[in-house]
Amino acid sequence: MSREQIHDIGKRRAWLIWLVALSVYALAIFNRSSLGVAGLIAADRFEISAAQLSMFTVLQLLVYAVLQVPVGVLLDRFGSRALLIAGLVMMTAGQLGFAFATSFATGVVSRVVLGAGDAMIFVSVIRLVTAWFLVRQTPLIIQLTGICGQLGAVVAAAPLSWALAELGWTRAFALSSSIGVVLMVGLLVVVKDSPYRSEAAVRVKLRVLAESVRVVWGNPGTKLGMWSHFTSQFAINSFVLLWGFPFLVRGEGWTSAQASVLLTVMIGWVVISGLVLASLTARHPFYRSWIVLTIVFVMVGSWAAVLSWSGPAPKALVVLMALATATGGPASMVGFELARTFTPWQAAGRANGLVNGGGFFGALIVMASIGVVLDLRSSGGMGDYDLVDFRIALSVQFAFWALGIAQILRYRRRAIAHLDRLHPGATDQLRAGRQWTHPGIGPEGV
Repeated sequence: MSREQIHDIGKRRAWLIWLVALSVYALAIFNRSSLGVAGLIAADRFEISAAQLSMFTVLQLLVYAVLQVPVGVLLDRFGSRALLIAGLVMMTAGQLGFAFATSFATGVVSRVVLGAGDAMIFVSVIRLVTAWFLVRQTPLIIQLTGICGQLGAVVAAAPLSWALAELGWTRAFALSSSIGVVLMVGLLVVVKDSPYRSEAAVRVKLRVLAESVRVVWGNPGTKLGMWSHFTSQFAINSFVLLWGFPFLVRGEGWTSAQASVLLTVMIGWVVISGLVLASLTARHPFYRSWIVLTIVFVMVGSWAAVLSWSGPAPKALVVLMALATATGGPASMVGFELARTFTPWQAAGRANGLVNGGGFFGALIVMASIGVVLDLRSSGGMGDYDLVDFRIALSVQFAFWALGIAQILRYRRRAIAHLDRLHPGATDQLRAGRQWTHPGIGPEGV
């Protein structure tokens, strides 16, 4: 296959394409995070219980997670540009539908459509990064993608809370949906799939691509990336997307304004910790999974301290716990870096889809479990839950952390053995602090 390069890699055009795609991802995060501050209003608007409220986010993320592998296959076939456009159209329609929803059923349908569109965005952006940037640049760019994308969550915190109070439900969500129309123009004008003339996408039959998913999943590096993503990110998703705000307000006795500020501070911390983590993983590629595990251990310890406190925990301790949880966002991005090490660019969509899908399955299961435990404690609705109820419900996270830690350790050993067997010298290069390029990529992007 010819690989005629027609654009520079890692230079001005690459950054422009990334910025436009990143804007779409930031909008996706905004849409995904909107219930984090609108949860209590949604519970009153639709007259629903905690379990029903969690269904909005859980079903949205279920659709997101289920579609990751099919999206990965389509991505390797049709390229990032086509999927970004399709995803943006669906997100805009879903958010507009949610603005005018007046029943639980119509609200759920709107969030499902939103989740289907969201499913196409992140992996498409990551594939663009893999195609347009040098291998030595990708650790930083992947972290910057996660960091800057979280600006959407900032908009979903304090400003959206203000918009809901001042403009009302319908006008606030309808206004947010209009952003998608503006970003559509940027996608159509700027984004290209690849700097190569003939490799905008892998032009093989979808059936062959689908069958190859089994091969990509059989790679222990893909599983190491998935479990790293799973273990480090479900806590921040559960906290920011759904249960953090009610826990702080109903459980810990914080005001709504204080809770909104903390959610915003968490996103700011994602920026700081993400930059530090990008530097660490770039300098120590062999120890990336150990860096993830260290962050997970800090999260586990801080959550244990808050949930075991007699009475409401000191605000300083809650803030430390929230910052540790926020660090899980950048840590989860390391999962895609791990998958990249083991996967040629032509299969990046499938590998990233598997990593992303597995991680979000964990998040939605945790969120749903918390809602079920809360309803088992009290069926009277959100207003009946107290601090003890939230403590018991949020403790389900520890079981998932234990599972994830065990799987990371398991597949780290297998992944190292895989590289030693198939690519002698690769682990020595990683131990020496040098990025290793999978031979399927070729020399052009190194």
